[in-house]
Amino acid sequence: MFDIRKIQEQALFEAVQNHCDAETAGEIVYGKGDCSKAESNADWVNATMSRLEKRFDPKTTKQIRMDCQCGYGMDEKLALLNTLKAAASSMEEFAGSELAMAAGLFCENGELFLKFLFCPCPMLADVKRLETKTWCQCTTGYSKVLFEKAFGCPADVELLKSIKAGDDICLMKIIPRGRIW
Repeated sequence: MFDIRKIQEQALFEAVQNHCDAETAGEIVYGKGDCSKAESNADWVNATMSRLEKRFDPKTTKQIRMDCQCGYGMDEKLALLNTLKAAASSMEEFAGSELAMAAGLFCENGELFLKFLFCPCPMLADVKRLETKTWCQCTTGYSKVLFEKAFGCPADVELLKSIKAGDDICLMKIIPRGRIW
């Protein structure tokens, strides 16, 4: 059976452990004495992000969360981006088709953005409000991998808005760091 919580716990444990040790990773993911096992998913997300933010500086915290991206549906999304790229000769053309706009892509002043009108994260289904946007950095990691594969160059991704953190949409800016066309 598909258990999103276990998948997220494992991904976060490994990402934290890459920056310190297994004991610290366990305390962040499971709480002292495994106290988080009884928490609902919503409570676990906020409590775990609080523990993560208290232990690491903002840059490291962001990198840890970016490393937690699940890769779910990556092949399908990459195929879509490759189709859009093949039909375009500029960023405006890439993001300007009906297909691109339906996927949440748009271009403004030559810059690429990706938006969602709903939170796509299954772990946040029962979360009414996130205390910070830290949890959402996994989607910037996902988008970074996705757009780097599609564009064939490094890319940066900035999280600008998060529905679960109180914004009206989820919004990311995609910044390719190389020539695409």
